Amino acid sequence: MTGVRSAQGEWIATLDGDGQNDPADLPKLWAQAASLSPQDAVALIGGERVKRQDSAMKRASSKIANNVRGALLRDDTRDTGCGLKLFRRDVFLNFPAFNHMHRFLPALMRREGRASVSVPVNHRPRGHGRSKYGVMNRLWVGIVDLLGVMWLQSRACAPRLRDD
Repeated sequence: MTGVRSAQGEWIATLDGDGQNDPADLPKLWAQAASLSPQDAVALIGGERVKRQDSAMKRASSKIANNVRGALLRDDTRDTGCGLKLFRRDVFLNFPAFNHMHRFLPALMRREGRASVSVPVNHRPRGHGRSKYGVMNRLWVGIVDLLGVMWLQSRACAPRLRDD
């Protein structure tokens, strides 16, 4: 949040620092943003990891989490855990800030009347550090976050998607 507040650009790009996101994929996201018309409601272009380089357990738990999240939040995004994202700064700054909010950006965009699109991106083996997430330590935090975002959606004043 501090970085986004300090940034000056109209669009903000993010990627994880562990080396799993390929910076060479950023131009794909930028190309998608450049193709948008001023009337387009899209405010988030997110990477969708293909050929994930994670363990079978991590892939399975991620798939379950994404399916549950997608069914409950109806954000039409299959992979919100990918750190490779490009989003409009002004829209992001309207969001309530909370830890791990990056997993809910498509739902938060939708709450603001904006849309998201996904772009297939590479996924590489972890190059640095160790994952801080396991099934159990992420499960309960994820459930609480999911309930919180559902509550935020129920309190939204904005239409589901902009018509302009």
